[in-house]
Amino acid sequence: MVMTYSDRPVRGGQRSVAEERPGLAAVVLAAGQGTRMRSARPKPLHRLCGRPMVMWVLDALAGLDLARVVVVVGHGSTRVTKALAEAGPAGVPVEVVEQPVQRGTGDALSVALTAFNDDDGEADDLVVLPGDTPLLRPATVQELVGSHRRSSAAATLLTARLEDPTGYGRVVRARDGRVSSIVEEADASEEDRAIDEVATSIYAFRRSVLAPALRRLSPDNAQGEYYLTDVVAVLHDAGYPVASTLVADPGEVSGVNDRHQLAGAEAVLRGRLNEHWMRRGVTMLDPAHTYLDSTVDLAEDVTLYPGTILQGRTRVASGAEIGPATHLVDCAVGARAQVRSTTAEQALIGEDAVVGPWAWLPPGTVVPPGAVVRPTVGAHGVEGEDPGGTAIET
Repeated sequence: MVMTYSDRPVRGGQRSVAEERPGLAAVVLAAGQGTRMRSARPKPLHRLCGRPMVMWVLDALAGLDLARVVVVVGHGSTRVTKALAEAGPAGVPVEVVEQPVQRGTGDALSVALTAFNDDDGEADDLVVLPGDTPLLRPATVQELVGSHRRSSAAATLLTARLEDPTGYGRVVRARDGRVSSIVEEADASEEDRAIDEVATSIYAFRRSVLAPALRRLSPDNAQGEYYLTDVVAVLHDAGYPVASTLVADPGEVSGVNDRHQLAGAEAVLRGRLNEHWMRRGVTMLDPAHTYLDSTVDLAEDVTLYPGTILQGRTRVASGAEIGPATHLVDCAVGARAQVRSTTAEQALIGEDAVVGPWAWLPPGTVVPPGAVVRPTVGAHGVEGEDPGGTAIET
């Protein structure tokens, strides 16, 4: 099954003679169940700073001139497909292909290739990313693709050097220094395990040689799966050159396999988001304790105090002060407003308003410009008020 979601038509047919650059497409492998997450939610849909993990992976493709993007789904395919349709990146044709039975990453890529025609002329090269690397930066993927094309290799691996490579496939090189194979941890010898250069599951391939190499894979390994990593040895043994590019920051290629790693990835992304806003004129008294979704919009001269959590489509106008200990979801805060120790959802707070401390604004609340919102005493002393309510003074 192939489903397409796009803001523009996918190119079809042969490229014109004037097109000198080879075509490029991308495949994101997001079919795994993610059993270590211990969740009914499909792994690609676990959220980081307000967005599903797979969307951050798609962001890493920014800046590439892509003919198309194919996402392979499997576990929870209906939910993942719906999320891609509703929140996929604008301007990029995203197609969804289902891997009905998860038989390994090699099989997943074989399924992805069913979305391409051998003579469509769209994709001479494929960049392949796993769906659980949300920290990957666009510049790193661009460097991989550039290196691949400069070397004219059949495949180019993105590799990393780790002090502790436990759990990763090791990059084995021939005597001439070229990559000859990748050995998974479960199948590695003691000599292999001493290697500190690891495969990141991120590749660029020449498409014309990829399908034949995938057909030669075997599930004869410790996991009984078709490993995509085995394609490297197949290509090398067939005489094709296999190149590599070393990632500058190994943290970028860290996979997310459990809740601890999810929290670690969110902390990194939160740090990037906070730095972005501070460089755009937002003051954060304690960035380590300021939590923003990627969908939040802040104006210059906004001040955020510790313990501030802004989620969803919250937007804050210039000069407003938020926090401490404030949680806003899908709210709009006017210029110069002050919101202290408040919880609010889908509320509109006018400019120069003062809200809190200890206020709660339920969905639909409108605070007029210049108004003051205080918590009511309720049953503790004000007749006719509900316990824990709020009063708006205009």
